Amino acid sequence: MMAANLFDLTGKVAVVTGGTGAIGKGMCAGLAAAGATVVVLARDQAKITQTVDEIRQSGGTASGISADALDKAALQAASKRILSEHGRIDIVVNGAGGNKPEATAVPGQRNFFDLPPDALEWVFNLNFTSAVLASQVFGSALVAQNGGVIVNISAMASLKIMTRVVAYSAAKAAINNFTQWLAVYMAREHSANIRVNAIAPGFFMGEQNRFLLTDVNTGELTPRGKSIIQATPMSRFGDPEDLIGTLVWLCADASRFVTGIVVPVDGGFSAFSGI
Repeated sequence: MMAANLFDLTGKVAVVTGGTGAIGKGMCAGLAAAGATVVVLARDQAKITQTVDEIRQSGGTASGISADALDKAALQAASKRILSEHGRIDIVVNGAGGNKPEATAVPGQRNFFDLPPDALEWVFNLNFTSAVLASQVFGSALVAQNGGVIVNISAMASLKIMTRVVAYSAAKAAINNFTQWLAVYMAREHSANIRVNAIAPGFFMGEQNRFLLTDVNTGELTPRGKSIIQATPMSRFGDPEDLIGTLVWLCADASRFVTGIVVPVDGGFSAFSGI
């Protein structure tokens, strides 16, 4: 096989949950640029329309479905529609996730001991349970056609202890475990042609963490934001486009013997000891 063909996703149908977020949107664009037909799945119809329009304007093929990634019935309806329109699902990217202030321990604002259970549960479910549900629903289509790829989105908080983000960190650590579990389950009990991997992005500026990294009044980096830059050998935050190469590799034949791994894309953050 020619090297260029190893990364060609032409003819593949990809479903991306959380496809309108800062990272999700970039991943949708990257998959479309590699030739995949992309289905953008998110809750906000206006953002879905904008994302789909931008992909089409760039020459890609995309459509969108409004659905809550935590609503299994909605995911099942989406799967039925995708299979009806496209006949198959080849790639599932579990990109739904995020954090919120109410579940974040910040000195002088919210003590860990006072974080409300409903906020912690909301963050954990959004980051972990949504991936499980989407893998159940869309993964069954992969089993039916004896092949496909699932890519979960983890985080640096799963690999190294991060202060403040307790529920988010726990959920992403669970994603890593689930990725390995599901990789073994799919290969052993269904098909060796179904691969499951994860990407652990470093620090990317998004709505979920902007309140921790920048001052709301000045826009300047907070002490936490400065610490992250100092601890990242490449001395910058990530850009959504930085994830595309790894994502396409994991979705394409180039990684056909790769399953059950978590790939850091972090500018060296996880490798740096601080010295």
